[in-house]
Amino acid sequence: MAIAEDVTLLDQKLNQLITRYEQYFIGLEKREPLQLLGEVEKMVRHYSGVPINNTMYKHRLNMLVARLNTYREHWNRILRLMEEGRYSRDRFISDLHLRQKDKPERESHDSAHASAEADIDRLVHEFREARKACNLPVEKITRELVAASIEKQKPLLTAKLGTENLAFRVVIEDGKPKLKAGLRKH
Repeated sequence: MAIAEDVTLLDQKLNQLITRYEQYFIGLEKREPLQLLGEVEKMVRHYSGVPINNTMYKHRLNMLVARLNTYREHWNRILRLMEEGRYSRDRFISDLHLRQKDKPERESHDSAHASAEADIDRLVHEFREARKACNLPVEKITRELVAASIEKQKPLLTAKLGTENLAFRVVIEDGKPKLKAGLRKH
């Protein structure tokens, strides 16, 4: 292969190696990407003693080698911290597990609140899309307006249906979008 193709391939493999190491450190990859690291190091060693006449390729290769060395030092430091149990991601995850064991009831309340917030966001989006489909203006439709409308309807619906476990949806009746409520299915 020519030096131009090798430098381009080295750049691609180095970017892939950086991505794989980041995935390994956040827990998406189960194993350290040692095979890919070996391939990259082999390409670097191949050109370590070879004189390169083209200044541009020589500079690009030197920059890639420097980048690899910098990342390698960074990865070795993180691996050492992981072995010692002082890596912040690992500490964060273990602290998270401890907090989950201590406060499961608070988490269920927080997740219910987050779910309600996500439902309101979904309803706002669906309501705006329904108004667009009916050729109605959407500028005045805000999250607060939809949330206020839901809160206004909730007491009447709770009394009528006998439960607070309600699910809202957007329907179009007579050419106008409306919020409808029903029982949540669980």
